[in-house]
Amino acid sequence: MSDPRPRNATTSPSRGPSGLRKAAILLVTLPAETSALVFQSLSEDDMERISQEIAHLGPVDRQETVEVLEEFKDTATVQQMLREGGFDNAIELIRSSLPEEKANRLVRLLNAQRQSMPFYFLEHTEADVMVTFLQEEHPQTIALILSYMPPSNAAEVLTGFPPERQVEIVRRIATLGHTSPEAIKRVEAGLQKFLATQAFEERQEVGGVKTVSEILNVLDRSTERAILETIEEDDNELAEDIKKLMFVFDDLVLVDDRGMQNVLREIANEVLALALKTASDELKEKIFRNMSARAAETVQSEIEFMGPVRITDVEAAQSQVVEVVRRLEEAGDVVISGRGGETDLVE
Repeated sequence: MSDPRPRNATTSPSRGPSGLRKAAILLVTLPAETSALVFQSLSEDDMERISQEIAHLGPVDRQETVEVLEEFKDTATVQQMLREGGFDNAIELIRSSLPEEKANRLVRLLNAQRQSMPFYFLEHTEADVMVTFLQEEHPQTIALILSYMPPSNAAEVLTGFPPERQVEIVRRIATLGHTSPEAIKRVEAGLQKFLATQAFEERQEVGGVKTVSEILNVLDRSTERAILETIEEDDNELAEDIKKLMFVFDDLVLVDDRGMQNVLREIANEVLALALKTASDELKEKIFRNMSARAAETVQSEIEFMGPVRITDVEAAQSQVVEVVRRLEEAGDVVISGRGGETDLVE
């Protein structure tokens, strides 16, 4: 017995209509002049496949037509957002202006559309990196890449070329016309390989102030002090940069209880409350344990009723606490676990 379904029934309960069927439904629904313009932009192979699908389409119910038109409208909207505002801006606009269910659907569509667009991975690439890659490329290749980038990004890259080359590139963009998918894929592959190499080279950077601070942090206190004093004699600014990274606010959990009490005597309650706004429970517990019950209750109340605060204000308060710790450590009034000070203690 033959299959009673028409040849166009390229659907399944789980997946819905195929892309080819949707294209056919869309083209027979649009005005004839518009459909003709769409057809003119297709490859000969696509024209033939869609024409065959239309020929065997048969009746289409109203619900399916509405769903196809809705999807087409959403897709067109998403593509326009990507061109005009970039991926991040498009996501933000969708999330802020649409109900959650529809926003989630459009974000999924946006992700799919983004990854299907040529050179989508260039959205966050620095302009100087692009100029470095494109310096030796043919103007036609440069024009192809820039034509797929958001206008603001493309303009920034264009300014990295000499004026006479800018004119040639712009002329090529204006007369670009149709480019084969194979040519686009070849250029994409070369560019992705170059960017991967750049990222690897950037990751190879070693050393720096952070590395020094990490090394000094695990040295015994006397050795660390001797090194820093020597550096300070030659380059006071470098020594200060190292010190800033050597002890951070979260390291307060390493301060001995007696030292913590010395620190807290020099910190105003309002500064401490602000500094503790983003602190871990472990650190809060250690600090409150080294305060009187009344003082701890006061600080906890200030934190609770403080409300939203700027992160910069929190960091400034934490820096004040860290400065006190470092000063008291230098004076021998604070011992930081793991930094050698424990050996200086006698019973």
